[in-house]
Amino acid sequence: MNDKLALPVGTTLDRFIMRKQEDFPYATGELSQLLRDIALASKIVNREINRAGLLGITGAYGQQNVQGEEQQKLDVIANIRFIRALRNGGEVCTIISEEEDEIIQTGNTRGKYIVAMDPLDGSSNIDVNVSIGTIFSVYRRTSEAGSDGTEKDCLQSGTKQIAAGYIIYGSSTMMVYTTGNGVNGFTYEPSLGEFFLSHPDITTPKAGTIYSCNEGHVNSFSEGIRKYLRYCQDNNYSARYIGSLVADFHRNLLKGGIYIYPSTTKSPNGKLRLMYECNTLAFIIEQAGGKATDGCNRIMEMEPAELHQRCPLIIGSSEMVDKAVEFLREEAAAERTVGAATKEMLR
Repeated sequence: MNDKLALPVGTTLDRFIMRKQEDFPYATGELSQLLRDIALASKIVNREINRAGLLGITGAYGQQNVQGEEQQKLDVIANIRFIRALRNGGEVCTIISEEEDEIIQTGNTRGKYIVAMDPLDGSSNIDVNVSIGTIFSVYRRTSEAGSDGTEKDCLQSGTKQIAAGYIIYGSSTMMVYTTGNGVNGFTYEPSLGEFFLSHPDITTPKAGTIYSCNEGHVNSFSEGIRKYLRYCQDNNYSARYIGSLVADFHRNLLKGGIYIYPSTTKSPNGKLRLMYECNTLAFIIEQAGGKATDGCNRIMEMEPAELHQRCPLIIGSSEMVDKAVEFLREEAAAERTVGAATKEMLR
């Protein structure tokens, strides 16, 4: 038989998950099932996105979410799809979503896991056919099984994540995730309805030549961030900013680069959400060899105080993040010097 007549299609997500489960002698399959539930929901959302223009489900929904942002119709659809898949899967006791004010109880009181998610990041870009995505984190509940999950279960630091990932809906649909043993990417093959391993053991370059930042807000950035951006320009780095977090992060993860969403005068605490976006991507980038910080602290070590807490984010190739932090430290040192001099003058 000539094998070239029927080349192998590759490793499916399900098969990959099963093989990885065998690496853990005490694994009982719940997390594997949870990841399959997320994959299933992503296939449904992918279908809705691809035909959104034909079904008239693009544009605004007419309501605001808890963040005070106008919800898009696809935000609502994606939120429903993922909640439904996780509830029906039975492994998750509680969900927190960027689109919901309060925690969501699934009724699975024996479920071991908490899921934090941004069901559809960058959904306002769907009207102009720009890549968007889903972001998710998985935590193990800390309360006793047999009752609903609590807010304390949900408010865990990023170091407690046991899995994290994102789905990017673009020129191809991909699922990228980690369970703390490296990062792997899977590309969706719609004719077969399966995700196939396409990007094994993703490692991000230590340095890159891409910086991603909304420079339209540069006048409201701190002096340290402005100086770092000038450093990037002086070194002929390429400015690449899509305005869809998953898309910007995905490109920089593969090619090497830095993504910056700093604090501003209007948003001194930053704008991205610690639980739904920053922790997830920080776990992934660290597993791929990069770094994530708010400018002072490692993102994964930050202790959340509320479900929708915001924070600045500097994330990407390790050497680029280190350089940005260096400029911020110089700024902080200069401010301390000025403050000390002012106090001395007022004596």
